[in-house]
Order: sequence, then structure tokens, then C-alpha cells
Amino acid sequence: MRIFAFHLLNDYSGSPKVLKQLVNGWTNNGMGCHIVTCSGREGFLSDIKGVKYHHYWYRFAQNPLLRLIFLMISQLLLIIKMYPVIIKSDVIYVNTVLPFGAGILGKLKGCKVIYHIHETSMKPWILKKILFGIADVTSTEVVYVSKYLSEQETMKNPGHVLYNALETSFLTKAIINRKVTPDYKNVLMICSLKAYKGVNEYLQLAKKNPEYAFRLVVNASAMDIEGYFSGQNLPQNLTIFPTQKDVHPQYQWADVVLNLSRPDGWVETFGLTVIEAMAYGLPVIVPPVGGIAELVDNGVNGYKADSRNVNHISHLLVDILEDKIHYEKLSTYAKQLIIKYDEDSFVMKSCEMLGLQKIR
Repeated sequence: MRIFAFHLLNDYSGSPKVLKQLVNGWTNNGMGCHIVTCSGREGFLSDIKGVKYHHYWYRFAQNPLLRLIFLMISQLLLIIKMYPVIIKSDVIYVNTVLPFGAGILGKLKGCKVIYHIHETSMKPWILKKILFGIADVTSTEVVYVSKYLSEQETMKNPGHVLYNALETSFLTKAIINRKVTPDYKNVLMICSLKAYKGVNEYLQLAKKNPEYAFRLVVNASAMDIEGYFSGQNLPQNLTIFPTQKDVHPQYQWADVVLNLSRPDGWVETFGLTVIEAMAYGLPVIVPPVGGIAELVDNGVNGYKADSRNVNHISHLLVDILEDKIHYEKLSTYAKQLIIKYDEDSFVMKSCEMLGLQKIR
């Protein structure tokens, strides 16, 4: 038997990183893994040892209508290309609901189809209805990244909650490079370059707190950054970085990490940057809703707050950075809680609950 893992857009965002961890774990356990993704892109799914690759055409477009057309064409091409390759004994692993052609293909071939659901916020609503509808019809099992997501997007087939995990190599490097003495002034946010991710609120926060240094790391090119902030007066205490393959230097610099996703525009189903921050012993501020809220105990390893209330976020930031005893408590608990997101346990659980340990 073989596992075919399907992902639409290979980049350096969270969902392909999670799939990379699973694929590495499966191959290390002697399973035959194939990755099926779009061509011409570099990302976390590139050049994984022991994996066979299959590529198909897809191009991301800013225009929503064009993007929808490209998605439909890409999935038709996916089905046509992979139909002769897939056999009934194969396991189809669909990472996010976007490569829906994989679900259809698996259904046509009579394969076991496992959907790994990372998202719930999706526009337009009709696209979400179609994609989740296809997932519901074609899946045999569903994996959710949080309890919140499993409750929001319940499907008729068996579901499992599998929290994302830190790569062992990341955790090891983080432990070695944790700050001995915090600077109590460095604020970090890593996110997509989208308004609903709280980018504009982060700018307001930087302007309100000139005594602190702010870094914004976005999953975008320098050209995209220039276009987004064109005509805006950026505060001098803010530095903006394009896509970073290695985020360790950012966490080594930081004293606190924020996620300011707006609850009215984007509900975080998990928060990879949160557990990365915890690995460095960094307190966090996150939204009060969604799967990301499950990672934080209020006042223990960070705080939950609505980013639309910038004044409240600013007060929390001051509380964290100005009270060194309180900061140390938050940092200590963050380091203790990170053991819940161990990579080996993550891979083992995925194998056990999905029966993949039987695939040799």
C-alpha cells in the first residue's frame, strides 16, 4: 500500500509544514509516500528525502474569479494525471479542502480518503460550501487541527482531533538558543499579509508604543509588502520582513509574540507561531476564539484578547514587558506546556488513529 498526500500550493505557510512533518514521520516508519502538489514552487514540501513527487499545473491569482477558474482547471488536470497512477489499495491524504480533485479521485477509485482540515474561514461562502461538501461526500475519515474546528465543520464520517506539533529539530534549536536575559521590549508577529490577520492593528500598536521595537514577518515578497503599505506612514520602531525560510533568528530576538487575527474576518483554527513561541519560552497574546485559543491559558502562558481593541492589547503588552516577575512566570509555563506538542507523539497518534501503521 502507498500514501498519496495531496496539497494545492507548496509554500512556507503552516499547512504544508504540517504535512511535511507527517510525511517525514510516515517514511521513517517504512511507509511508501508520494506527494502530489503544484509545479514551479519552492516550499516546505520540496525535496523531502524518500518521497516520490507528482506535479500538476496551478497558478495563484489575486483576482477571485480568476483564482476560482485556475483552481477548477488545476483539479481537473490533477484527476486526469493521477487517475492511471492511483489504485484501490492506496490511501489518499488530502491536506486542506482545496485539492478537492484528490477526494473525487479517491472516491472514483474506491480508496480510503483522509481529509486533514486546517481551515474554516473561507470566502466566498459558496466556494466553502462546495469544497466542504465534496470533503463530506468523498472522505472516509477526517482529521481536525483543533476541537474548535471539529465542532465547526462536523462531517458524517469519523473525525479525529490532532493538534499540530513542533518539529523535533525546531524544539532542540529553540531550547539551545533561548534568551538567558530578556530585553523586555521586542515584539514579534508572523502572519500572512492580509488585513484580517491584524496587520493594520499591529501598526497601530507600534505607533502607540514607541518605547518597544516591533517586527512584522509576512508570508509575502518585498514587492507585495511595498504595494500593501504604499502611501502609509510606517512607525520608525517597526521593521517589516518578507517570507523567511528560517524564523529562528526572529524568535531569538523577540520577547513576546502576537497573533492579532480579527475574529470578524478570520478565525484561527490553530496557531503554529504560538507553539513556536512557547518553545522559546515567549509569552503570547492571541485571539479569544478559535483553535488558537485552546493553546493559551489566560494569565498562565499568555493572554487572549480581541485585536479590534488595540488599547486593551497595548495594556496587556505593557503588563507583560514591564513586570519582570510576571514575565518570568509566563515564560516558565510556556516552556512547560510545549511538551504537549511533541512531534514523535504527533506522528504516532496519526498512525494509530488512522490505521496507517498497517501500511508497509
